[in-house]
Amino acid sequence: MALRINDTVPDFTAETDQGTIHFHDWIGDSWAILFSHPKDFTPVCTTEFGAVARLADEWKKRNTKVIGISVDGVAEHQKWKADIEKAGGAAPTFPILADTGLEIAKAFDMLPADAYLPDGRTPNDTATVRAVFIIGPDKKLKLSMTYPMTVGRNFAEVVRALDALQTSTGRGVATPANWVPGGDVIIPVAVNDEAAKEKFGSFEKVLPYLRYTKLKD
Repeated sequence: MALRINDTVPDFTAETDQGTIHFHDWIGDSWAILFSHPKDFTPVCTTEFGAVARLADEWKKRNTKVIGISVDGVAEHQKWKADIEKAGGAAPTFPILADTGLEIAKAFDMLPADAYLPDGRTPNDTATVRAVFIIGPDKKLKLSMTYPMTVGRNFAEVVRALDALQTSTGRGVATPANWVPGGDVIIPVAVNDEAAKEKFGSFEKVLPYLRYTKLKD
């Protein structure tokens, strides 16, 4: 069954290049980003992991833990990190899960239930696992993205989406298209004008169901 927004994400115990983790315990009271890739030592994945490594300070500011996953083993992950640092200019400090049995990929619906690893595996054999999951401190799925083999992910957009999720969750608002922090937000339809004025102060009413306001720090 597909994992849907607001579902509690699967819990699991697994090995990483930094030791064994119990996923829900590892998340703790933080936000978390689980991002997968088809195979270690491949070009697009190497650029992606370098991008995530360079954003280490941004994840920390947002109380967010990041963790990678592929169906390669711990030894491969450890060796690959040197290439990531060389190509990307930053050493990955986050763990990478070794999902050699495909259990996690299947639990998160990144691979079909009957998938298996053939001998001499190529990236195409696990092409469906270039995914991103943003998970809240409540262990519920807040956002998911899936990309094809040939398209590297835009992690600036992942940061932007994380900001939007944390703002909407913490402030009781919605965010419009292309929103960035500091921009106007949308007052939910369920909040009437009187309650909106009391909670947010002034707002711009473009349509009966579309009202913009600025958040106060």
